[in-house]
Amino acid sequence: MTATVTTPREDLAASTPQAHPAHRGRHLRRWLGNRLVQAFLLLVGLIWITPVAGLLLSSLRSAEASASSGWWTVLTDPGQLSVDNYVTLLGNAGMTQAFWNTVLISVPATALVVVIAALAGYAFAWLEFPGRDWLFLLVVALLVVPVQVGLLPVAKLFGQLGLFGTIAGVVLFHVAYGLPFAIFLLRNYFAEMPAEMLEAARMDGGSEWRIFVQVILPIGRPAIASLAIFQFLWVWNDMLVALLFADSSAQPLTVELQSQVRQFGSNIDVLAPGAFLSLVVPVVVFLVFQRHFVQGVMAGSVK
Repeated sequence: MTATVTTPREDLAASTPQAHPAHRGRHLRRWLGNRLVQAFLLLVGLIWITPVAGLLLSSLRSAEASASSGWWTVLTDPGQLSVDNYVTLLGNAGMTQAFWNTVLISVPATALVVVIAALAGYAFAWLEFPGRDWLFLLVVALLVVPVQVGLLPVAKLFGQLGLFGTIAGVVLFHVAYGLPFAIFLLRNYFAEMPAEMLEAARMDGGSEWRIFVQVILPIGRPAIASLAIFQFLWVWNDMLVALLFADSSAQPLTVELQSQVRQFGSNIDVLAPGAFLSLVVPVVVFLVFQRHFVQGVMAGSVK
């Protein structure tokens, strides 16, 4: 009788359990699921970017080409593309003035909301004063008030104050209606910070203002950045408030584009690049700060 001799490698291979078919099936389903999700997201991205690409290509075509054929013909005839429309846009006094009006409205309305909400959020989160909880409850209640409710009363008030039809009036309206959500967001974010950190800063002799500037603001940067993006996108894309409160010399780009649409057949060479300019600015702002946007929204959404 002969004995069978096995090597250590063969013993290890014999003792190693083989992959169970159920495990292989689970891995296959997971792989297919990931691919399906990726394919779905790719499809959604293509659906979203198609009109954006069409608007960009239309802004680079002449009015005659846009009237005679669709923007997709550029794919077979790239010679249609030209920057002449943007040169015409820069020479259109109404569109350029509307663009700068939009900047003059969006930037102050965003900056004021961020500064005031950061101060109020810190006060509601960490300062003790009479009626604090009731005041914060009032701020939360203001979140459910639709903007349409305040249009006529505020218009009457602005008329009495001489602010109706001015850029300052539009900015003040956006600041007033942007503050409840901004205070709610930053207060929740600031309240999650460790109390021991603020107590240590106070024991070291730090004043409330110094704690706010040197401790709260650096740590709260994601929430502040997300709030700034929210406010900027809302104000930049607004047309309802500007349509009511801004006159012809203070109207932003959205109102100017709305008036240009009435003459779509004769001014597509100005309307298309103006619409793309109105679109691309907030998209660029969001893409630049999207990481802070996601972090701030997720952190400030719960207490």
